[in-house]
Amino acid sequence: MSTLHFTGPEGRRLAYRKADGRSGLTFVWLSGFKSDMQGTKVIELESWAKAAGHGFLAFDYSGHGESGGAFEDGTISSWREDALAAISEHSSGDLVLVGSSMGGWMALLSALAMPERVKGLVLIAPAPDFTEKLMWPEFSPETQAEIMEKGLHLRPSDYGEPYPITKALIEDGKQWSLLDGPIAFEGPVRILQGMEDPDVPWQHAERLVGTMTTKDLVFTLIKDGDHRLSRPQDIERLKVTCAEIAVAIA
Repeated sequence: MSTLHFTGPEGRRLAYRKADGRSGLTFVWLSGFKSDMQGTKVIELESWAKAAGHGFLAFDYSGHGESGGAFEDGTISSWREDALAAISEHSSGDLVLVGSSMGGWMALLSALAMPERVKGLVLIAPAPDFTEKLMWPEFSPETQAEIMEKGLHLRPSDYGEPYPITKALIEDGKQWSLLDGPIAFEGPVRILQGMEDPDVPWQHAERLVGTMTTKDLVFTLIKDGDHRLSRPQDIERLKVTCAEIAVAIA
């Protein structure tokens, strides 16, 4: 399926892929921080959704993948806007949002913004509030000062080039905090979390269990799982989980 582009309401040029289905249910993939829609999990999930007769949508936030813009210009607010624009313009009907890492935060924010359409959530190593609750406390006082005074810090990454972390990203993220209060969502939620995740501690993801209002929530810990959860057995578990949530919604 080829990549298409559209211009969102904020003027950012965003890349996306979509497929229509016959089931009336569309699965939407929301990528993680500095990730994109070409990863193994999203490609595999796209194939599964099409084979199962579901619609599918994936997109790249601005500054990510094939979308326009610079990564360091992005914030939680702007990436949330990108997500809502892609979902609104390129999907219809009932939705299951599948969010990985930061995409879990984006999925939760999107579900709160369009409760009439989002029927279920599948969250993989979800990282809501990561800018304030995970990233900022890990920075040394020197790094924190660099961000606040210079506006930018290049954070080393295990996944490639250093990540530019901006003052705007840190400060903007605070207004979208979710873990300090109830998250009003009543549909089925499935959380997949590796216990050997070096980026999102499983205890962070576990906080969602008590924070979300839904009673239909299953939190699955994978003892030897890492952050990406992209091994064949992890991807198979993701597909089974998505099939299960489709049944729960039907």
